[in-house]
Amino acid sequence: MKPKIILLVEDNPSDVGLTQRALEKSHIVNELVVAEDGQKALNYLLDSDPLTGQKMNELPALVLLDLKLPKLDGLQVLRQIRTDERTSRLPVVILTTSSEEDDIAQSYDLGANSYIRKPVDFQQFVEAVQHLGLYWLIINETAPPKKR
Repeated sequence: MKPKIILLVEDNPSDVGLTQRALEKSHIVNELVVAEDGQKALNYLLDSDPLTGQKMNELPALVLLDLKLPKLDGLQVLRQIRTDERTSRLPVVILTTSSEEDDIAQSYDLGANSYIRKPVDFQQFVEAVQHLGLYWLIINETAPPKKR
């Protein structure tokens, strides 16, 4: 069985590397696809072949979404994910440094499944990623895609 894909939407190369190391240290072997900005994330999730209309990429099992992104911010990306029928049920975890109450409220209002503030300490970050992987990739039953 092919490992489930995790889409990490993160523009900071240090945070990408930190997330990769935390996944490895947690023995999470899922394929990690990285989108460095909000537009690239939406292109990955929503692009279809112009000739066949078929989806270009396999949908991930989980999206880890930063809020502070170039081109389109995380809230704009989340809004698009939730309004498109193909991705409306996709698990999206906000993984960000922001602890602003407005960011938290807007994330949940737009349909985020979880909001996690990135811990500063690497060991705490590894533990957070380990729990994320265990819950979202193993324990949680993912909703089936909507029927057309």
